[in-house]
Amino acid sequence: MTKAMRMMREQLSLVDGVIFVLDARCPAASFNPKLKELAGAKPVLYVFNKGDLADERTDILLKAVTESGAAAIKINSINASSKRDIAGAISKLVAKKREAALEKGFNKTFRFMVAGVPNTGKSTLINLLAGSGRAETGNKAGVTRGKQWVRCDGFDLLDTPGTMPPSFDNQYLALHLAYVGSINDDILDMDDIALALLSELSEKYLSRLTERYGIEGGEPLEMLEEVCRHRGFMLRGGEYDYERGERAVIDDFRKGRLGRITLDKVEDIRGLRF
Repeated sequence: MTKAMRMMREQLSLVDGVIFVLDARCPAASFNPKLKELAGAKPVLYVFNKGDLADERTDILLKAVTESGAAAIKINSINASSKRDIAGAISKLVAKKREAALEKGFNKTFRFMVAGVPNTGKSTLINLLAGSGRAETGNKAGVTRGKQWVRCDGFDLLDTPGTMPPSFDNQYLALHLAYVGSINDDILDMDDIALALLSELSEKYLSRLTERYGIEGGEPLEMLEEVCRHRGFMLRGGEYDYERGERAVIDDFRKGRLGRITLDKVEDIRGLRF
């Protein structure tokens, strides 16, 4: 992460603005204050990506960000219909600079750095705007390893590696990053992550758990055992296959099989400086 931040600082003088990609399910959790600090005086656009996986609560979070004076938009970068919206928001970010350049007789190509925590869809967003698969993508943290300049229609985008905060002061928000796959699963205790996810979903979206797994509530371990019973994840001797149950819950959440879900609360957003 230190190497990535150093590279981004070196490239910042080359860009006219910064696009921060956030996960629409947890925009507060995926906000990295170090990246905001890095942007300095550059104009910033916050993109709430993966809007198809989030519910109407995200619209409230988006409104809180725009009411703070920041530029923000919600999209789904795997949907071609979002291309016009995001391209328009990017152009608006530098509209005054473009007008000033045209008055001086320059048809300037504006350049933007695309940044964010891992697995928020930065490269997918770039490919949407570029009209082809020029940026490497993947449904896991850490796919983009170095910088990639990509030419789009009217502007250039710099894809950067996902960069996490140096520390997690808020463990509640850190869990949200684990749920959505922004933290590498290989360094996590997936037992704890799955149980924490079931606990939070039972408080906010119990009906989704009931519909998918027949869960009516209970302690996290009891709910995980219900998942195993419902899905037939059993070992010899009638023991529960907890590992398969945990993976099923996490995978179902990440792929939207539990429906559209927003994890963060408006209080989480209002406590940040966008």
